[in-house]
Amino acid sequence: MSSPAASNLSTNLSTDLIAAAQRCRDREVRGAGWPPVDVARLAELTVRVDERFCREVADRYERAPRLAYDGALEARYDQVKQECRRQYEDVLEAGITVEPWLSPGPPYRDSTELVRLVRETRTIRVLLTRDEHGPPGRAGFHPLREPSGVTAAGMDLLYNDLLRTVHDLFGHVMFAAGFGLAGELKAAYCHLALHSEDARAVLFNEQVAQICWFYFGPHLRDDAGRLRGPGEQGYLPPRARPYPEQKVFPPDSAELEAFRRMFSLRQAS
Repeated sequence: MSSPAASNLSTNLSTDLIAAAQRCRDREVRGAGWPPVDVARLAELTVRVDERFCREVADRYERAPRLAYDGALEARYDQVKQECRRQYEDVLEAGITVEPWLSPGPPYRDSTELVRLVRETRTIRVLLTRDEHGPPGRAGFHPLREPSGVTAAGMDLLYNDLLRTVHDLFGHVMFAAGFGLAGELKAAYCHLALHSEDARAVLFNEQVAQICWFYFGPHLRDDAGRLRGPGEQGYLPPRARPYPEQKVFPPDSAELEAFRRMFSLRQAS
C-alpha cells in the first residue's frame, strides 16, 4: 500500500505530465490538429481496433524497403528529432529524471510496474537503443540512431532514446495505457497528437506500423492467412515474438487518417 506522500507524488506527476503535454501540443500543432485541444481529455480516449486495417498496415510494413531515404523524408525526420528533443526537455523541466537501464532484461516487468514506479519516483528507466537495436553501423543507418547531444547519467543518448523516453511518458505513463494491442495503439495516439503533422506522419511508421506488424504480421499467420491462435502449431505468444526491423520509408497519409478514425472520446456524463 502506497504512503500518502507517494500518492501525492503520483498525483502531482500526472498533473505535471499533462501540463507538459499541453505545452507540446500547443507549440507543435497548428490549427485544430487532432482532437482534443485540451490534452487532459485524452484520458477519455477509446479505441475500436480495426483488425483488417492493422493487417494491411502490417503487410505494407513487411513489403517496405529497409531504407528509402530522400531529401523530403530527411526533412521530416529532422522535424521529428527537433520535436522529440523539445519534448524531452519538457519532461526534464517537469522534474522527471531519466535513468539509462544497464542491467540485463527489460527495465519493467509490465506496464503496471512502469506506471507505478515512474509515478512513485519521478524517474523513468530507459533501455538504450544500443542494447536493443544494436549500435549505429552494425544495425545500419537510421536517422534516429544518430547522437542527440543529450546525456543522462553520463550516457550519450541517441534520438531514438529520446523518442522512447517521451513515448513511454506521454503514451503510457500519463494515462496508464497498457502494453497490449489496444494500450499500445492508445499510447501511440496520445503521443502522436502532440506532434506536428509532418512529424506525426513519420512517427506513424515508427510506432503504429511496427505495433501492427508485431500483432498482425505475416509471420504470425498460417498458409491461409489466418492468425494462429494459442495452442496451434506455430503460434508465437507476444513474449516470444521478434520485434520489427526499424525501417525508413515514406509515410502514407491515408493510413494515418484511417488510424485516427479508430478512436473516439467518451462523452462527459
